[in-house]
Amino acid sequence: MTPLVRRPGIVVVDKPRGPSSHQVAAWVGEILGVPVGHAGTLDPQVSGLLVVMLGRAVRLARLFLGHEKEYVCLMRLHADVDEARVRAGASEFVGRIYQRPPRRSAVKRQLRIRRIHELEVIEVTGRLVLFRVVCDAGTYIRTLCHHVGLALGCGGQMVELRRTRSGAFGEADAVTLHALKDASVRALEGNRDPLDAMVLKIDAAVPDLKRIVIGDRAVDAVCRGAALAGVGVVELPPFKAGETVALATRAGELVALARTLVPSESTGPGRTGLVATPETVFMQPGTYPRGWSRGAR
Repeated sequence: MTPLVRRPGIVVVDKPRGPSSHQVAAWVGEILGVPVGHAGTLDPQVSGLLVVMLGRAVRLARLFLGHEKEYVCLMRLHADVDEARVRAGASEFVGRIYQRPPRRSAVKRQLRIRRIHELEVIEVTGRLVLFRVVCDAGTYIRTLCHHVGLALGCGGQMVELRRTRSGAFGEADAVTLHALKDASVRALEGNRDPLDAMVLKIDAAVPDLKRIVIGDRAVDAVCRGAALAGVGVVELPPFKAGETVALATRAGELVALARTLVPSESTGPGRTGLVATPETVFMQPGTYPRGWSRGAR
């Protein structure tokens, strides 16, 4: 199948309950004809946002591993508890908590620390508690429900869970598999607009990352692993040595993530000396023409 997406990108899928995250990502790959990877695994019975990376965008996986998540969860308590007490008990879990992954988890069952940034009880109906939680990546909401139930003295369990945000992506960014399939068919018929709107640029994953704009003649060298020198810089923000920054073209295309070698005040556009070294390259070599040749040298 001819790939429908020729450059790295991201599709945020609204995963339904039932299939595994791996299966959903595989379906996206089959629809678009490109290799894929996914970030932030959801259990089969959990719905919501699943970030699927296309092509070289899979190199963003390490960044997604650290992104905070938001969920809406329905919990069932094992006994009647006063609503005011439920709300007060849930609020005690905001902050640092200790968790051990469930027995059926794929990771080693070691005690870990995670942070609950927000825990809002939306509604209490009898023994059912609907709440919203914003937490660190790797937080087990099933375990959180169990611990809240223990703290209330009655026990509790997760009934249903939906992820509503993953890092910079929210439900407004998500598309269903059916919609993605329909858009792919329209693209094959000559109308790429619906599909192009669903495939997000990879820089959407790092909106807050500082960005160094590099000249067109420096792009291909960076794509091949060369360190960025000041002569290849067009524009740079303030930064310290050792920071992770994005390298982008004048047109706004993300080329790579890089580690700065010097503070910004000691360098600048057109100056000699190295500025940053690429760590994760997304753009394919040859996308931009080489800035030099052996003959020129």
